Amino acid sequence: MVCVLNACVTLTNAQEFPHKPIHIFTTEPGGGSDFAARVVAQGLSASLGQPVIVENRGGSGVIAAMAVVKAAPDGYNLLLFGSTIWLLPFLQEDVPYDPVRDLAPITLTNRAPNILVVHPSLPVKSVRDLVALAKKRPHEMNYSSGPTGSSNHLGAELLKFLAHVDIVRIPYKGTALALNALIGGEVQLMFATAASVTPHLKSGRLRALAVTTAKPSVLMPDLPAIAATLPGYESVAQSGVFAPTSTPAALINRLNREIVQILSRTEIKQRFFTAGTEATGSTPEEFSTAVKTEMTSMGKVIREARAREGRTP
Repeated sequence: MVCVLNACVTLTNAQEFPHKPIHIFTTEPGGGSDFAARVVAQGLSASLGQPVIVENRGGSGVIAAMAVVKAAPDGYNLLLFGSTIWLLPFLQEDVPYDPVRDLAPITLTNRAPNILVVHPSLPVKSVRDLVALAKKRPHEMNYSSGPTGSSNHLGAELLKFLAHVDIVRIPYKGTALALNALIGGEVQLMFATAASVTPHLKSGRLRALAVTTAKPSVLMPDLPAIAATLPGYESVAQSGVFAPTSTPAALINRLNREIVQILSRTEIKQRFFTAGTEATGSTPEEFSTAVKTEMTSMGKVIREARAREGRTP
């Protein structure tokens, strides 16, 4: 009888939800997760009839994650972030949350490959060329990246791991700074989003070698996949929405249904595509599996590479 009563209370709460503004915590303004958060917030505000406020938090993701971990499990404080959130415990000591224990997955929102690009002065035209050159010049070649744990950082480390090459990481405080360093010839290669590099590919300031998806991507259909040269390679930036753990299943399912409906709209898919990413949507279970799978695969790479928090220029 108690279980029945609890189920009734949970159902009632879900039916009454929401009756006040919802907050979505995410990364700093301008990032891919920030873009997704604003699209989702706009859609949820329209469908739920309550303001949905995007709360930007800088740094590695700990501040945003802890704001949600410590919040009441009532659906009013959500986290929309990329894989840094679930990979950070492999990258830093004393991370104050457990991504599996403390966060309840709601849905994936979007996924985006990176493009392996090089400065035109580097004499390579393919991934095979790049690997061969790196083996001839161990510890002499370098790549730029954004913060530790970003997809452009881990994409490079995965290539190094699978190809058994030694390419030096040059970290920057932001992805834009890392890209500018490559364009200026300060570094030799980078993993960057399709949207950020397309203008520079057209102008000839950068050269694209491959995409990081397991197969060629619709975002860059003319480029081969790195996996064609390095079997097993796949590094895709994924973002998704979490709630605090212990959030009732009825609320998780309600939020999942609302967000997935937003992401399935043709005009929303086009907005994501134009921004260089693909709107996805998933069940909570599919999102949970994606998180755990990446923690297993990339956790091994991070441990092997000793990709720890470093000093940034």
